[in-house]
Amino acid sequence: MYIHQYLIDRIEKFIKPNKAIIIFGPRRVGKTTLINKYLESVKESYLLLQGDDIFVRETLKLQSINHLKNLVGKHKLLVVDEAQKVKDVGTVFKILLDNIKGIKIIATGSSSFDLAREIGEPLTGRKFTFRLYPLSQMEIKTLESPVDTKANLEQRLIFGSYPEVVLAKSTDEKITYLRELVSSYLYKDILEIEGIKHSDKISKLLQLLALQIGQLVSYTELGTALGLSKNTVERYIDLLEKSFVIFQQTGFSRNLRKEIIKSPKYYFWDLGIRNALINNFNPLTLRTDDGFLWQNYIICERMKKQEYEGIHTNNYFWRTYDKQEIDLVEERNGKLFSYEIKLGKSKVSVPKAWKENYPGASFEVINKNNYLSFIS
Repeated sequence: MYIHQYLIDRIEKFIKPNKAIIIFGPRRVGKTTLINKYLESVKESYLLLQGDDIFVRETLKLQSINHLKNLVGKHKLLVVDEAQKVKDVGTVFKILLDNIKGIKIIATGSSSFDLAREIGEPLTGRKFTFRLYPLSQMEIKTLESPVDTKANLEQRLIFGSYPEVVLAKSTDEKITYLRELVSSYLYKDILEIEGIKHSDKISKLLQLLALQIGQLVSYTELGTALGLSKNTVERYIDLLEKSFVIFQQTGFSRNLRKEIIKSPKYYFWDLGIRNALINNFNPLTLRTDDGFLWQNYIICERMKKQEYEGIHTNNYFWRTYDKQEIDLVEERNGKLFSYEIKLGKSKVSVPKAWKENYPGASFEVINKNNYLSFIS
């Protein structure tokens, strides 16, 4: 069963002659499915290459203009799946874009650190970059009625939204798939990087971060717990971000002394992955972390919405040393929008320091009654 992916609409809007579209995303979220579905509607001739294929990698290594022209032939669109596997792929794309009139390129990659490094400078001014994540509620809602969506909310918080998880029929299938995903795919891109020797440390680091979602993180404390230096912890976390396992939320400040900005928070792009890491698939009624799951879910889904609808926003949390806080602050079009994210129905008022120092900012509580309009 195919679930409509919003990124297809972005590809159709931005695909242009002599430009490249680069699509990053974690493994198993449907990048290949996305490409194949898009190609079904393409009227012009195209060439689809797999970066995993050693023959393709060897062929593209020859950076001769004539060789590349002969490879592409009369095709108007070149698609390279898993492009990070191709050495100097950015230079290859630059040669094609500069020397074949009207050529269009789409490339996908599961590790942004490899592909971004390869294409960054060569394709300056020649590319549009998009990110594909586990299914968003915007996409899942095409399968569900509003009643089903609310009934399935707990499933989203516990098992996440990888395509195969969403389509799985039983709880056992979901758990088995997530455990396999964590053991076989989660660290694959990271461990392929030269110099990463402590795979067990990365696993333990992720478990610690999983237990601290939505909370201030200290690199020094993580390093002490893992027996690693602060710099090594920061490096590993950076790689985990670039492989789309976690994302960072930084503190918002206009240089008020009492605002916390040095300690970040981390969230997971998929809660199923997070819960698999700590081996906790218990229902919400048996959990003590339900509020943090809700916070992670809402912020993550909101960021997917921003990506797929092209909403250019800076996202932060806000907190003071006397523990006044706001879960999400969006800065867009010169304005501030603040949101407190609550699973329950408790009444929440605007923090006094926020109201006094940012009187022009809006404030809204996101709960079960209004979350769907906020994320989808």
